[in-house]
Amino acid sequence: MKQPLVALGLGFALLASSIPADAMARGTIERACLRADRPAANRVLCGCIQTVADATLSSSDQRRGAKLFADPEESQAVKMSDRRSDEVFWDKWERFADGAVKYCQ
Repeated sequence: MKQPLVALGLGFALLASSIPADAMARGTIERACLRADRPAANRVLCGCIQTVADATLSSSDQRRGAKLFADPEESQAVKMSDRRSDEVFWDKWERFADGAVKYCQ
């Protein structure tokens, strides 16, 4: 299982390093990241996070996840939910977040 993740990580690293900052993906997650008013948020970082989202999340998961940037309480509610759909989403969201941390720092 680790080998595919390593290969995916190298792919993200190569992709991110070969794309000019102004050509990075623009999408739902990038916009939510920029609007979140966090000190480290900038177009390059948020564009990288969007690139990871495009590789790991469906469009509907990205739309749902974008809401979590703006509402931390919703994030906690989803994380603590007993609903199967919330559990499935949260697992995907954590994998996405782990990937974004690894490849966008």
